Amino acid sequence: MANHFKYVIVGGGLAAASAVEGIRELDGQGSIALFGKETHLPYDRPPLSKGLWTGKSQLKDLPVHNESYYTRNNVHLHLGREIVSIDRQKKQVLDSDSTRFGYEKLLIATGGSPRSLSFGGNNVHYYRTRDDYQFLRDAADRLSHFILIGGGFIGAELAAALNMQGKNVSIVFPDRYLLQKLLPEDLAGYVTQLYMTKGVSVVSEDLPTSIERSEGTTRVTTKSGNTIAGDMAIAAIGLNLHLEMAMRAGLRIDQGIVVNNWLQTSDANIYAAGDVACFPAKLLEKSIRVEHWNNAQVQGKYAGQNMTGAKHSYDYLPYFYSDLFELGFEAVGEIDAKLETFADWREEFREGVVYYLDQGKLRGVLLWNVWEKVDAARHLINPKHTYKHPTNLRGKI
Repeated sequence: MANHFKYVIVGGGLAAASAVEGIRELDGQGSIALFGKETHLPYDRPPLSKGLWTGKSQLKDLPVHNESYYTRNNVHLHLGREIVSIDRQKKQVLDSDSTRFGYEKLLIATGGSPRSLSFGGNNVHYYRTRDDYQFLRDAADRLSHFILIGGGFIGAELAAALNMQGKNVSIVFPDRYLLQKLLPEDLAGYVTQLYMTKGVSVVSEDLPTSIERSEGTTRVTTKSGNTIAGDMAIAAIGLNLHLEMAMRAGLRIDQGIVVNNWLQTSDANIYAAGDVACFPAKLLEKSIRVEHWNNAQVQGKYAGQNMTGAKHSYDYLPYFYSDLFELGFEAVGEIDAKLETFADWREEFREGVVYYLDQGKLRGVLLWNVWEKVDAARHLINPKHTYKHPTNLRGKI
């Protein structure tokens, strides 16, 4: 078969690019094909809502590898091309042009798309890709008032980024505070107050019900009857995973594509990595799915290595980070405000460590304006250790 490859990677993001690295570390010759829906080379997403707005990153630095890397490593890039189905019996994938490609080992790293509102149509924009960044950057050069919908990571980061560009920003979300699902209530309240102090108009405990546009003005009407007028509305309300292909192929699905510690799906010849993979987190004693850069980077490489025949167990606990005006954090493990928390502050709400516990077991560590301590934090997360008194964690980091 002319279109047969030893390794086929479906997805054009960081996990896919990292899988190429993993394969080539152990197999320098096996043919590789990579399929990505976007026309860009695989790139890092965090700068889209962080460094590109502060000047710490540049567009030219986004690609994980340049084109010559893929050429040198004999990777057949199929960008702007979508794989729509898998024939597990024939070990083939089918693209949107009805072209078939054979594989020996297949990786699904399809990520997701922004969750959309059931209303608003073209009057609301979504944010996920490099093209979305360029669109918003161009808009910021000519518009002055932006309305953000959603109080999670992307909404909060974009609100800060646009505010620091001198733009008027309104942000509406259903919780009482920004990042309330992650941060202890008092810290989330402090962050929300900081945004207000910076001039961001915060509309909390409210939901948009309609988004209309006329005479150059976008109007967001909320459940409580508020109307917010601005130049552009941007919704950041979560991610819809691209699981349809895996579901049609009959792979096991639970939260995401279920994989074992070698990142194999219920079909031993098919692997999954990145946002879509639900994997056993040894240190947390449960299966989790992680939508963050570090997980895609490391997990993708492990998947690539294991596709060559290695048996490297993915026992790694990934970290993530965010920048919010002059505040920032790195975090590892399970960061969930529903868990018991203990805060060890050096300066209240400005610098310190927040520990997340479940029945005395440490599940996650939030390093709030504390840097280069991720490894130390990860080392503390041990399911065999129970903290009878959370205060015993004071001074551990």
